[in-house]
Amino acid sequence: MLESYVTPILMSYVNRYIKNLKPSDLQLSLWGGDVVLSKLELKLDVLEQELKLPFTFLSGHIHELRIHVPWTKLGSEPVVITINTMECILKLKDGIQDDHESCGSNSTNRSTTENTKTSAKPRRIQQATPTDPDLPPGYVQSLIRRVVNNVNIVINNLILKYVEDDIVLSVNITSAECYTVGELWDRAFMDISATDLVLRKVINFSDCTVCLDKRNASGKIEFYQDPLLYKCSFRTRLHFTYDNLNSKMPSVIKIHTLVESLKLSITDQQLPMFIRIMQLGIALYYGEIGNFKDGETEDSTCHNKDMLGNVTGAEDETRIDMQYPAQYKGQELYSQQEDDQPQGWVSWAWSFVPAIVNYDDAEENYLGNDPTSTTHQQKTQTLKDPIVSIGFYCTKATVTFKLTEMQAESSYYSPQKVKSKEVLCWEQEGTTVEALMMGEPFFDCQIGFVGCRAICLKGIMGVKDFEENINRCETEACFFLCGENLSIKGLTYLTNSLFDYRSPENNGTRAEFILDAATHKETYTEIAGMQRFGAFYMDYLYTMENTTGKGSANQQDFSSGKSEDLGTVQEKSTKSLVIGPLDFRLDSSAVHRILKMVVCALEHEYEPYSRLKPDIKDERETMLNPEEVASLEEYIPTRHTSVTLLKCTFTIFMAEFNLLDHLLPVIMGEKNSSNFMNTTNFQSLRPLPSVQILVDKINLEHSVPMYAEQLVHVVSSLTQPSDNLLHYCYAHCYLKIFGFQAGLTSLDCRGSYCLPVPIVPSFSTALYGKLLKLPTCWTKRSQIAITEGIFELPNLTVQATRAQTLLLQAIYQSWSHSGNVSSLAVNEALMNEVFQTVGVKSKNPLPTLEGSIQNVELKYCSTSLVKCASGTVGSIKICAKAPGDSGKEKLIPLLQGPSDTKDLHSSKWLNESRKPESLLAPDLIAFTVQVPQCMDYCHSSAKRSHCLEPGI
Repeated sequence: MLESYVTPILMSYVNRYIKNLKPSDLQLSLWGGDVVLSKLELKLDVLEQELKLPFTFLSGHIHELRIHVPWTKLGSEPVVITINTMECILKLKDGIQDDHESCGSNSTNRSTTENTKTSAKPRRIQQATPTDPDLPPGYVQSLIRRVVNNVNIVINNLILKYVEDDIVLSVNITSAECYTVGELWDRAFMDISATDLVLRKVINFSDCTVCLDKRNASGKIEFYQDPLLYKCSFRTRLHFTYDNLNSKMPSVIKIHTLVESLKLSITDQQLPMFIRIMQLGIALYYGEIGNFKDGETEDSTCHNKDMLGNVTGAEDETRIDMQYPAQYKGQELYSQQEDDQPQGWVSWAWSFVPAIVNYDDAEENYLGNDPTSTTHQQKTQTLKDPIVSIGFYCTKATVTFKLTEMQAESSYYSPQKVKSKEVLCWEQEGTTVEALMMGEPFFDCQIGFVGCRAICLKGIMGVKDFEENINRCETEACFFLCGENLSIKGLTYLTNSLFDYRSPENNGTRAEFILDAATHKETYTEIAGMQRFGAFYMDYLYTMENTTGKGSANQQDFSSGKSEDLGTVQEKSTKSLVIGPLDFRLDSSAVHRILKMVVCALEHEYEPYSRLKPDIKDERETMLNPEEVASLEEYIPTRHTSVTLLKCTFTIFMAEFNLLDHLLPVIMGEKNSSNFMNTTNFQSLRPLPSVQILVDKINLEHSVPMYAEQLVHVVSSLTQPSDNLLHYCYAHCYLKIFGFQAGLTSLDCRGSYCLPVPIVPSFSTALYGKLLKLPTCWTKRSQIAITEGIFELPNLTVQATRAQTLLLQAIYQSWSHSGNVSSLAVNEALMNEVFQTVGVKSKNPLPTLEGSIQNVELKYCSTSLVKCASGTVGSIKICAKAPGDSGKEKLIPLLQGPSDTKDLHSSKWLNESRKPESLLAPDLIAFTVQVPQCMDYCHSSAKRSHCLEPGI
């Protein structure tokens, strides 16, 4: 009977996650073809053990579970599992930062429970025998594989809630359906074959709503905020590639999600909670809470403690499972093969992939405990990590920021309601988020989008600058523009995804992946990223290589303090961010909206997930022998970040209104937020003068040691550390600016700009700085620099007329003086003097004051005893340009150096432009300043043996 083979598989899933089920009753219902179970309680501890997340399930129940098994057409129709109304509530585990508390809970340690299952597994295999020995094993395995691969899962009304402090995050999905599809992604009954080792599935999500609300001290929500996401539908495509029919796990897993339209809404009260949720995700990824990061092992004391607490539960589960053939427990085939290895963040999701039953495993289970099966079991312990590709793609995304205010009803006893008003909108097109990973040694994440813009909406702080009755064009409302239009760029953001008809998977070929750092760096360059996206591109790459070829690449080889493992594992983390051509307009409307968002984000009292550890010198210094020091110098893991901005335009307008005195003190922490509302009417000022800044390229590079605390403790204990080791004990930062220029322009009533008037011609500059990590570890080495900086400026020129200077002063005063600044409007004569009519030459050119400085180099350095600054200035020149005879400018030098003054007594000397005699001429200014540090710093440390006093 087929029922005796298929029923145990279905019951193993149901019995594993649902409480208080009678296997005999469930088995009879399944044989009838349909099962209906109501008001089911989930096994919360099993869910926590399976997911291994730092969350606790407060509750979990299913209103109705339906299972339909087409026994007469089992080989051509899918098994349908329908869940009606499933609700789960989660929270962050209590005492998550305390290792002993977290591992002392029975629901947080999965490995111990799995170890007990492993010990009980041989007993299950010995006692389990098939009920119908006439069916051949190959046929059974083929049938079970087809059934598992084509199971349809339908969930109606899925509710997930997460609570933390005063945050209540709820996700409600009206309908979610998972089913198997064919090559064209249409619903079909499929199976893998020797010619097509591919399995495709589709998950459709309908009407997904995400809410973020604040609860009071009693746990109740007084005012419901607007949903973050309202009735959003999206679809997910899953593509599994197997090496052969006997593979338990796919060798390549692709999971890609596409959203056509994503509309997010965030109020001022939701913004701090939204940032809190994002910080939680970042803290989980870096292992700052929960200690669930890949490669970490559990404490042996907690391990033994949990073993004693879970033995009874494991035996109960074993007794239930003995009633069914053990070889048909689909998910356990893979999850139990690595019981002795801790499961981390990268690998926990792989256990949800449907396992393909192995022919060899089935035959072994029929034979019972065959000694010849030992070799095969050892082989299954060393399965290769699959390649996992996860992608999220969004055609158009909109984020609207709203300000809320309380509004009472007409009746005195009516409750207050929250009224929201849109003030800012962010629109984004062609968004891509892709992650590629292969176990622990390789992880890559790429994020990009084609174009984006930010728009001002309605009014802000009582100023009705963009209300419906204010006739202002859309170009004035848009203050940030970056990238290209999606209609012009095309569907490049979908390249090589499962939604791209040109991808290898959609053309019957196997995809190839780049899994080494050198080839990745050559392929995914900044130019390639900008060609695909255009507005923003980020590439985060983490690699880990074992150079010795023995053992597993483990992140804790360095941090664990095992000196013999230093240098065997080479880790590297690189982040590259590129921002394409952008236009950023800073007018009153944009500045006040941005700062208001910053103020709203700061209005919270949440404790950080991880606190900075005090810089305390470890008394147990790690001493290394010369061989270990040489091994350490060969390679030190670092984190490198590069940010590049291309073709940037920044325009700073004269302020049309200024309420910064109500926002800046809150941001600086000087006072609490106040809901100030302006009462004066807004009047648009045209023409509106502005300062326009153009930059060809800005590049920022930052590098820091990956394990700074351990590295500094080791290097600071050395008698004479090399310069190379000292170099990696610092955080380094490089800033380079190319083609910086500034000028004056104005915006007329038609929304167009006049030709800019140059104030600062194009120049380039560079800045370098480094900061010592854990300075308290170097208290005995007063000569070690704590901070160091270098500034270089080859050439800088500033030129302006008197009218241009007055206009610059007016723009500055409009931002420095609060209130309505319409009274400070510049007169028409000044504007005409600064911005002359195109094509008309001025009869009386205005004199211009010009100043230039060349070859500037400044250095700063500080140690525990002294601060030092030095610098050189090559030349300085200040002169006035006045109209001369026959249309030529007359140069009048006011200050110039260095200069040859041997003809100073002659009148000809004043009328000539002089240059240094040679490029090798001495610098004009060279200075050095040293200031002793406050000596309280020396005496505050009780560990210091003595302190050097400066001489008088």
